[in-house]
Amino acid sequence: MQNLEIKIDLTSFDEIFSALKQINAEFIDILEQKDIYYRNSKGLLKLRRVNEEYEFIFYDRDESAENRWSNFSILKIADPDAEEFFDKIFEKEIIVEKTRKLYLYKNTRIHLDSVNNLGDFLELETVVVDGQESAKEEFDFVYDSLSLSNYKELRTSYRDLLLAL
Repeated sequence: MQNLEIKIDLTSFDEIFSALKQINAEFIDILEQKDIYYRNSKGLLKLRRVNEEYEFIFYDRDESAENRWSNFSILKIADPDAEEFFDKIFEKEIIVEKTRKLYLYKNTRIHLDSVNNLGDFLELETVVVDGQESAKEEFDFVYDSLSLSNYKELRTSYRDLLLAL
């Protein structure tokens, strides 16, 4: 699968909430997430616990490209002992814990993240469904509607931000 992403550093979600209402973005849920990153030379590899469910995610993204297209694969895991299992076979690198308010606008996920030890951020992820051009148009609409050009873009993962502390 593929999506187009951006991460924005925020000091407050207040202005974003009103803009989300104006474009009729649908509030989906509040997610408690724990991302366990494992050392991997071919991209980013993490086990994510969302509330009490697990998924294993691999993704690769060129942080230096003008547009942050990300290729990713997700494997759903039903076993509640997933964390212990993967810790036995992979070298743990870092853990990222966050509370995510999830909104949806068509094929765009809007994440309002409060990340432990880092602060508040917004992430847009527009999934490619009908080609990159269509995804880019939707992404640009949401980006412009939320006035994200007024904020600082970060071209790195939460993993990298925490490793830099």
